[in-house]
Amino acid sequence: MTSERAAVAVVINGAERMVEPGRLLIEAAGDAGAYIPRFCWHKRMSPVGMCRMCLVEVTGPRGSTLVASCATEVADGMRVETGNETVRRAQEAVLELLLANHPLDCPVCDKGGECPLQDQAMSHGPGESRFVEVKRTFEKPIAVSDLVLLDRERCILCARCVRFCDEVSGDPLIEITGRGAQAEVAAFPGMPFSSYFSGNTVQICPVGALTAKPYRFRARPWDLQKTPSSSLRDTAHPRIEIHSSQGEILRFDGVDNDAVSHGWLSDKARFGFEHIGSEERLTSPLARKGGELEEVGWAEAIDIVAERFDRIRRESGGEALAALGGARGTNEDAYALSKFVRAALGANNVDARMGDALSSHFLTAVVDRAVIGDLDEADAIFVWGPDLKEEHPTLYLRARRAAQRPAAVLIVANPRATGLDDVADVKLTYRPGGGQALLDELAGGVRPDVMKALSAERVVALVGMASHADGPHLAESAAALARRTAGRARLLPLNGRGNTYGALDMGLAPDLLPGRVALGPAACARLAETWGELASTPGRDAPGICEGLASGDLRGLLLVGADPARDMDGASIAVAGLEAAEFTVSIDLFLNDSNRGADVILPAAAFAEKAGTATNVEGRVQKLNRAVPPAGQSRPDWQTLDDIATKMGRPISLASAEAVASEIAAFAPAYEGLSWDLLEESREGVVVPVNGAQPLEHIPVAVAAPAAADSELALHVAKTMYDDGALLRRSPSTRGLAPGPVAHLNPEDAQRLGAQEGGAVRLTTESGEGELTVAVDEGTPPGTVYVPFNQPGGPRLGPGPAVRVRVL
Repeated sequence: MTSERAAVAVVINGAERMVEPGRLLIEAAGDAGAYIPRFCWHKRMSPVGMCRMCLVEVTGPRGSTLVASCATEVADGMRVETGNETVRRAQEAVLELLLANHPLDCPVCDKGGECPLQDQAMSHGPGESRFVEVKRTFEKPIAVSDLVLLDRERCILCARCVRFCDEVSGDPLIEITGRGAQAEVAAFPGMPFSSYFSGNTVQICPVGALTAKPYRFRARPWDLQKTPSSSLRDTAHPRIEIHSSQGEILRFDGVDNDAVSHGWLSDKARFGFEHIGSEERLTSPLARKGGELEEVGWAEAIDIVAERFDRIRRESGGEALAALGGARGTNEDAYALSKFVRAALGANNVDARMGDALSSHFLTAVVDRAVIGDLDEADAIFVWGPDLKEEHPTLYLRARRAAQRPAAVLIVANPRATGLDDVADVKLTYRPGGGQALLDELAGGVRPDVMKALSAERVVALVGMASHADGPHLAESAAALARRTAGRARLLPLNGRGNTYGALDMGLAPDLLPGRVALGPAACARLAETWGELASTPGRDAPGICEGLASGDLRGLLLVGADPARDMDGASIAVAGLEAAEFTVSIDLFLNDSNRGADVILPAAAFAEKAGTATNVEGRVQKLNRAVPPAGQSRPDWQTLDDIATKMGRPISLASAEAVASEIAAFAPAYEGLSWDLLEESREGVVVPVNGAQPLEHIPVAVAAPAAADSELALHVAKTMYDDGALLRRSPSTRGLAPGPVAHLNPEDAQRLGAQEGGAVRLTTESGEGELTVAVDEGTPPGTVYVPFNQPGGPRLGPGPAVRVRVL
């Protein structure tokens, strides 16, 4: 927050400047154009003054002295010299000491060419060393985690990595051990550095002490082509820089963006790109002939799809066709799918959600939507729904940072322990299926401390589905409570898929049209001049589509980057629908559980292989750029859909990604005024609606989900950062990090049942059963069984709040 105190006069290198009080000298000098070298200082962490590289000479009432500019605030009348002879000699001495034991292995060090120590040794060092003694050595490298390697002899003890884990990620899993010459960074014995954010320590390390295992010895910085973009592995879409060489993506780096991510990335966002270069990628169209999938040309594949879709539409009408997916691609891909389904197929049976999300209107049409930056100024933060650390890592880091302000109150509600519990002021735990009862208690005044916090002037509520047993309306009830109570509540509705918000904004829901417009006669009439006549009756959502296929009411299905057999909670419904479909087409990167039986599979261009835009959780639209060419014959989704529609004789007329973006701005009201050029110029993206138009307000309906009886164990199924998704499965660095098929039991329940850590139990629900390994977990409340969703080799238990447990 900007200080209201009067600016102070500071003389920096002979020039007087007025500086905001409380500002650090290293920042004030930078604003004045005087760069001060540094190693330990990082603007997103607290100053410690450990490396002493940032020494400057300060003259005040008591004379002149050398001070660490990263830990010294400006004062009125202060005179600062950042580059005189005294400072220069001090900086040379610091560098000489840092290099005394530092190995001269720049030619083989991954940091070579982008190393602050290397750069500053050249720009501020003495030029030669007086040390001739043998340098110390260590065993190298040490694997501190599955993703991070440590070369201890390179470490300069700046503690950036340790401070990041303590202050930013909340995973204090590494520390500086030993004293003096024996000091080194180390993980605790028997405890690997298993943080979801470990890759950030590699990026902020000012030397080559910490390196990323997936990138080690892969390339030199000067060989890399750097392309700005945004990650779709996180709903906040943090800005990234894609580093590629010779058509291959080698790494992602975080880009500091004050509006969204502060430069931090989860390891899933940082390392989960390897699927793009996987040898399992689909690179040419496949068509089923004689019961087997065979490679065919694009022309033949388009002919087959167009002919079959057109025949079904003529025989049974557009309502016999449906599409699932669209949340994994760009906004332009999603718009093309929305237009294709409605204008070419004549249907409204389309859904980007997989039956586990909030209502489409609530996710898109919240009139009091927050932006991520609102967390920084909030008096109270109310998190009702998923564990942010598992499903929304950028929001987790931002909420964690905001919660550590003395004036902020953090309230977390979840059926089990979450990553924010250690900084939460209030933790509300409820049995799966019993969330509505908790909300009723809060509204009834049972917890006055919570209601007092929620009555603050500035409240940000992050609401979503915590458990599959909760149902989609519970989060809307939690939002309604925050709205009624707070002086000014701002909402962030949560959903876990990469570009769901962009997909819904483009109309990929049975009751929405592009631009956050509710489907209806008037809205359809407005689009009729360009899209043609449209059906104005809402279609089926994802579960309804699967049920319609299973019953025979629907005949044809188009899957676009969707795997409902894996993604849908009621997997049996999805499998039955897929097996019963008369004709199925899939546009995807890989073969998966849902498209192996498809009639035609068309290869799709992956992220970083196509240009476009994406919309994040706060409605911020950012540019995605092409970094490498598409694999094989794969193409962007919009191009494939345009060709099919043209062959059907019902063209949707899409010429390029930029042309599609222009059409979106013309026909999607919330995106009016948003141009390709505007996004190119904006480093932080643009929050829509640009023109200030207010979207439709959604009125939530409170529906209590069934709760487990007191004598039963309640089943809590929730997503984790790593699972058995089709993309993570093809990313070697991350596919082994999923927790696996595990049943978490409270120690009391484990003892009562006779279950042992590492033993086996069989869980049975109304719609499924399976065998899992036992984890005795104090973070799981008594009476609850927690099972991570979609794990490798794990059973699909299906929905239902109650579960029977049998020890094997």
